[in-house]
Amino acid sequence: MNQYSFVSLIRVMIPLSIIMVSAVWQPTVMAETQHVVIDSGNSALSTEAVRQSSEQWNSTRSLRNKVNSRTEKEFDKVEKAIDGQEKCNASYNVNAYWEANTERCLDRRTGRAVTP
Repeated sequence: MNQYSFVSLIRVMIPLSIIMVSAVWQPTVMAETQHVVIDSGNSALSTEAVRQSSEQWNSTRSLRNKVNSRTEKEFDKVEKAIDGQEKCNASYNVNAYWEANTERCLDRRTGRAVTP
């Protein structure tokens, strides 16, 4: 048998075998994914679960609001400190420096707060 014809035969058979395997595999896969739902979803248990979930959500609303406001305050505090540091460093006052512990712009000579 010629080497060239064997290679061409293999090149034809590989895609053909892949197509055959996928054709055989397809009905099996489709059969596994089909199912029927008979429940309408309006059972007493699901209604009670929704009611309890809603009640819990409403009861934790004030706690969520407190956490959110605290997070916003902390973010605003950090943002204000960063803005103050940038203004202090960009200030034309050569005696002004940024104190990281107190997060204030201070005068080198007096130690008092400086408005940049």
